[in-house]
Amino acid sequence: MLKSLKSRVNELANTKRQLEILAGGIFKDGSLPTFANKLKDQNNLPLKPKEIEILQINVGYMCNQVCAHCHVDAGPDRKEIMTKETMLQCLEVIKNTSVHTLDLTGGAPEMNPNFRWFVEEAVKAGVKDFIVRSNLTIILANPSYNDLPEFFAKNNIHVISSLPYYKREKTDKQRGDGVFDKSIKALQMLNAVGYGMEGSSLKLDLVYNPSGAFLPTDQQLLENDFKKALAEDFDISFNNLFAITNLPISRFLDYLIASENYEDYMYSLVEAFNPAAVQNVMCRNTISVSWDGWLYDCDFNQMLNLKVADKNNHISTFNPETLANRNIILSQHCYGCTAGAGSSCQGSTT
Repeated sequence: MLKSLKSRVNELANTKRQLEILAGGIFKDGSLPTFANKLKDQNNLPLKPKEIEILQINVGYMCNQVCAHCHVDAGPDRKEIMTKETMLQCLEVIKNTSVHTLDLTGGAPEMNPNFRWFVEEAVKAGVKDFIVRSNLTIILANPSYNDLPEFFAKNNIHVISSLPYYKREKTDKQRGDGVFDKSIKALQMLNAVGYGMEGSSLKLDLVYNPSGAFLPTDQQLLENDFKKALAEDFDISFNNLFAITNLPISRFLDYLIASENYEDYMYSLVEAFNPAAVQNVMCRNTISVSWDGWLYDCDFNQMLNLKVADKNNHISTFNPETLANRNIILSQHCYGCTAGAGSSCQGSTT
């Protein structure tokens, strides 16, 4: 109990430090325009939500990997796990609102002991598009996970998996030694049950995150390169590639500071600001739910403990009417979602 309390205190202190860094900092010209003021100049302040269509649920921070860019700061030592009670509250929201997409994330969501039960119950509740964000290597982590491709297929799960690059060196550098080979094997296992194959209804999408302090290149060009390389080298097929900008929070923020790239990276985000990308940022149609049931505008705000600006800010008191009227909470990391072609959990926004 004492160790858990100390971990929580340290986590809150680190969150406060990150918010202070994002809010201030010393820049080349002594300033950096706030994201809120940027939206004000574009007549987009306050930023308001559209209809809530997606419930993105983080079922726990435990993960079998420790990735260098992870904004969740996930790993094997994380103990935060969503309980069945909170899952039941999520199911009530699915049954009684117009939410049509469920997006399960983590950590490795499959490591939650109630994961399979939750998936099956959510399918019964009538979810139209059911996404599971899998890191791929979990499928090979131990024998109890080896049948995940079959389980996903049985429940018509839309699998979205992270693969930093189609070459071993870049992938292992970002995610750890041996991750690339395991990811390739897992993709082949998913293909074997129909995922990503021509004519199949089983959707398999990949996620690309840059491996350094730079923005992703054109999403379609990246997808073409990934498809060509994976097909030729490993006979792997998939549906779409999503290019997601690394946001300056958690481990990636620490990396930016340690490598002395923070200032330049923030400037690159600001300079690449695209007003058109604001229209489809994920916070406008998505509510993020933390492992303990609190509500956030997005999972990045979740990591900074910036709860939604609504009195009904827990899944147990979920109110679509008041949530639809809230102002979305903004900070400097939001530049990451509006840089270039835009970035969301479903890739580019423009």
